[in-house]
Amino acid sequence: MTGPEPTPNTADLCDAHPDAVRVLSGGLHDYGARPAFHGEVTTLRSIDDWRPVYAVLQEEGRGRVLVVDGGGSREHAILGERLLGTAERQGWAGVVIWGSVRDTAQTRRIAAGLRALATCPMRGELGGVPERDVALLLGGVRVGPGDHLYADADGVIVSDRAIVA
Repeated sequence: MTGPEPTPNTADLCDAHPDAVRVLSGGLHDYGARPAFHGEVTTLRSIDDWRPVYAVLQEEGRGRVLVVDGGGSREHAILGERLLGTAERQGWAGVVIWGSVRDTAQTRRIAAGLRALATCPMRGELGGVPERDVALLLGGVRVGPGDHLYADADGVIVSDRAIVA
């Protein structure tokens, strides 16, 4: 069995396709064991509630990346060890959380990509109304379903289409 396809270097992609990429800046930190990952984007808006994130991650990932707008919340974690483990088992390349995660000592041992703004030990269960497959605005950058996301040690970039260096 072969592993996932190597992730193209984000700096090289930016150099080769400056008009095709958007840089998702804003302080995303690496909390997974897979430092580089890429895939087609599935989006979710779920503020302070982990349950909609879990529901999506139970689906077959097929190498996709789940991007979650958690409203930038630092008050509740919406992903932890169990959910990232589910993502790995279901074949998701990674998860990007515009908010907080927890269990990071454990998530760093799970072979799935994970980026988030912050950590918080308190689990979120506030039961807001989630929105699936909608365009998100994260730190002023549009991320939509069907976009392609590339993440490595240099950062996270998004493109409307798959790009190669």
